[in-house]
Amino acid sequence: MKFLTILFSFLIIGCTSVSKIERIDGAKIEKTELTGKIKSLIESAKVQGLAVSIFNSNELVYQKSFGFKNSSTKDTLDINSIFYGASLSKAVFSLLVMQLVEEGKINLDTPLQSYLDKPLPEYEFNRNWRGYLDLNGDNRYEKITARMCLSHTAGLPNWRFLTKNGFNINGKLSFLHNPGKQYSYSGEGLSLLQFVVEKVMGKGLEEMAQERIFMPLGMDRTSYIYVLQEKFKNQYVYGHDKNQNVIPFDEADEAGAAGSLGTTLSDYSKFIRALLKHKLVDKTIFDELFTQQISINSKQQFGPDALIETDENMDINLGYGLGWGLLESPYGYGAFKEGHAEGFQHYSIIFPEKEIGILILSNSDNAESMFKELLEISIGDIYTPWKWENYIPYNQ
Repeated sequence: MKFLTILFSFLIIGCTSVSKIERIDGAKIEKTELTGKIKSLIESAKVQGLAVSIFNSNELVYQKSFGFKNSSTKDTLDINSIFYGASLSKAVFSLLVMQLVEEGKINLDTPLQSYLDKPLPEYEFNRNWRGYLDLNGDNRYEKITARMCLSHTAGLPNWRFLTKNGFNINGKLSFLHNPGKQYSYSGEGLSLLQFVVEKVMGKGLEEMAQERIFMPLGMDRTSYIYVLQEKFKNQYVYGHDKNQNVIPFDEADEAGAAGSLGTTLSDYSKFIRALLKHKLVDKTIFDELFTQQISINSKQQFGPDALIETDENMDINLGYGLGWGLLESPYGYGAFKEGHAEGFQHYSIIFPEKEIGILILSNSDNAESMFKELLEISIGDIYTPWKWENYIPYNQ
């Protein structure tokens, strides 16, 4: 496999010796100054732990961790501490799918049903909330394609168990929109694509990700199976709520493309670097990945305001590509991917035309309140749609 040829060049990634970080507007900030500002932000926003990587010229130039893995035990967070990655999982899966597209094993616009031996609702799953029996009689599932799933236009909800009346493990799966017509963030769509990809390849997601991405890049602490392993004892990061209380560890014993990833700052930085340097797919596929598939005019990404249309983000041409959100700036396009779960809040954005990017991992429900300011002072990103993301600053 050609991806294994890049293994040794990515086993060790060290920060370059430059003392300043270049922002997308060409201005620079001293690393020591940035570190001081981050420490101040963490204290002001009441964030328990934070880890940051910054890329200039597509190389890692800054990588630091702050605070604790677990505030109760005062275990210090480091760059090899294992976070629950939440929806950062989707960005990795999108790359894996695009590798299969490059190899001709999956076509972005072929209906997923055509890859299956029987109608989708007839497949049985060991967990009811994974199956598609609820779609029996609604043939719109036959129109769903890989492109729709990756661009969140499959028409399915985020999760069937997140109902209008709150969490319900017995929630029914149904269409919110006709496939291909409207943006609506959907973990269900990614899960459907994962199911079909596994059928086509005859392998599970974890096996494919290890073979194609994690092992070649030396991401030896990253896995789609997020369970406590004895060999990494005391390396796991615990989430913290808004009151800074520790949240019990929640395992994900089944690989899920939409959100089961366990990873570290060091490991996921290798993924970002490889992506920036076009090491995982060729230039044509890379460009397809970051081509806008759908424009977004919702007031917010989630919640009631997701149903309200606005032109607030017209100036950045907010939209979605394949697995990544997209925006436009005077310095070229930005591609972003978030991760959000109870006790964990992450954000990554890259500006490929400027060869600049940032990765932020945190184990605090307060972290998103400092993202706006952190993005501005670190890489000069004033374009991330923080209101749409609901990244309301702690001092507002």
